[in-house]
Amino acid sequence: MATIGLDKLYYAKITEGANGAETYGAPVQLAKAMKADLSVELVEATLYADDSPAEVVKEFKSGKLSLGIDDIGTTAAEDLTGAKIDDNHVVVSGGEDGGAPVAIGFRAKKSNGKYRYFWLYRVVFGIPATNLQTKGDSITFSTPTIEGTVYRRNKPDSTGKHPWKAEVNEDDTSVPPAVITGWYTQVYEPTFAAHVGGDE
Repeated sequence: MATIGLDKLYYAKITEGANGAETYGAPVQLAKAMKADLSVELVEATLYADDSPAEVVKEFKSGKLSLGIDDIGTTAAEDLTGAKIDDNHVVVSGGEDGGAPVAIGFRAKKSNGKYRYFWLYRVVFGIPATNLQTKGDSITFSTPTIEGTVYRRNKPDSTGKHPWKAEVNEDDTSVPPAVITGWYTQVYEPTFAAHVGGDE
């Protein structure tokens, strides 16, 4: 189903353990969302047997996320892009700055009025693009765009996989209501029945 809206853009800071496993902080609102573009890059491998493809494997490599927002506050700029806030509360971006990974959550309104919710588990952002222009005869809004790279998270789920995205539809009757109401309380953690068999 087509989506017609975008809102509730949140981020959660990541603390990494000794093995790189992520622990997520409490989600906080990033900004008012205007646009989100997500593209995915896959790694593909083909096994040939008897002179023809016998098996094709496609795996997630990384993604690109572009967010159009109304503004980025000083705290979010520091958390997402690595900029520093000086003693006078001025945002200072240095050539050596680099954003720390964060989780990004948002929701998109579907044409039936219900929402599709998302968490991207590990995103690293660059310095926001700024577009400015002088005032002319008409009013034109200039808003920042922040672009980041989406990675799978280091911490495996209970099946041994490394998720990069969680997605759920509000109108899916098989989804417990608490999943939707608690979506922004904490970064969603995948839940599976006891894993039987598979790789050890």
